[in-house]
Amino acid sequence: MSINLQQIDELRKRANVSYEDAKNALEQSSGNLIEALVDLEKQNKIKPENIPCSESKFFNKIKSLVKKGNKAKFLIKKEDTVVLNICLNIAIIITIVATPLVIVGLIFALLTNHKIRIKKSNDEDSDVNKIFDKMSDIASKVSVKINKEMKSE
Repeated sequence: MSINLQQIDELRKRANVSYEDAKNALEQSSGNLIEALVDLEKQNKIKPENIPCSESKFFNKIKSLVKKGNKAKFLIKKEDTVVLNICLNIAIIITIVATPLVIVGLIFALLTNHKIRIKKSNDEDSDVNKIFDKMSDIASKVSVKINKEMKSE
């Protein structure tokens, strides 16, 4: 049986091998594409497809998270006045770069009765806001106790 270019191209596409390897495998298998693929597999000649990094599942997930983070907002409010309004990704980067300052700033904000919020792109609250509310309530109670003790002394 004669081997034609169409068969070689099909085998090259499926196995990601050279023209020579595809031709030899098809000749050894008498033109049977499946047998040629099996033979190439046994010889460990089948190469994985070259998928660009930008198309991998991992990078697609990272892109998706970055897009969500760019749309979400990190807010610090005092009553109805917005004190800080930045995108969530910037807040994360600042936290990574200046962790001690962020911790001190958040504690200070909570002790001065500021509310910390994360708003999603569709203006709905994030589940994390429940935790921030609990922290805010605890910090508020602590600051009230401290103020009472300072006034009594």
